[in-house]
Order: sequence, then C-alpha cells, then structure tokens
Amino acid sequence: MSVAIESDLKEIFTKFEQKLDRLEQKIDGVAKDVSELKVSVARTEAELRGNIKVLNESVARTEAQLKGDIKALDEKLSGEIKTLGEKTDGLSKRLDSTEFINRGIFVGLILTILGGFAKLFGLVGNP
Repeated sequence: MSVAIESDLKEIFTKFEQKLDRLEQKIDGVAKDVSELKVSVARTEAELRGNIKVLNESVARTEAQLKGDIKALDEKLSGEIKTLGEKTDGLSKRLDSTEFINRGIFVGLILTILGGFAKLFGLVGNP
C-alpha cells in the first residue's frame, strides 16, 4: 500500500511540477509582454514630448510673426491716419478760403442791388 501511495504521490508531484513549469512559463511570457509594453510606452512618451516641443516652437514662431505683422499694420495705419489728418486740414483751409470768397461775392451782390434800388428811386444823385 505504501508503494501505491508513493506512486500516487509521485504522479501528483509530477503533475504539480508540470503545472508549476507551465505557470512559470506563462509568468515569464507576461513579464516579457509587460517589459515590451514599458518600452513601447517609453517610446511613445518620447515621441509625444518631441511633438509637444515642435508644437511649442511652432506656436512661438507664429506668435512672433503675428506680433511683427500687427506692429507693421499698426505703423501703416498710423501713417495713413496722419496722412488723412493732413488732407482734412488742407480741405478745411480750402473750405475756409472758399467761404470767405463766397461771403465777399454775396456782400458785393447785395451792395450792387441796394445801389441799383437807390439809383432807381432817386435817392442818389447822378454824378
């Protein structure tokens, strides 16, 4: 009976060792997969850092370019506003001059009409 128990125990231990070996192989496979996954994550992280750095540099260049464009546009608009101000001043002076001439003509016309009425009604003698 002890031989049968020993052989049964041997079989059980053999099966247990086989299952233990398979389990160790599976654990090794899982460990290998995890290490490969870690490497893949590290590569992806490095790529993302590189992409973020490139993106930040691109944003900085675009920002600098926009600041330059805004400054150039501001200078151009300032120049155009100054030019328009000068043109407005010139037009204002011309308008003032035209109004002065028109007033002079209007006053002369009124005086001529009044003089004509005075002569017509005999208020002024003949020279």
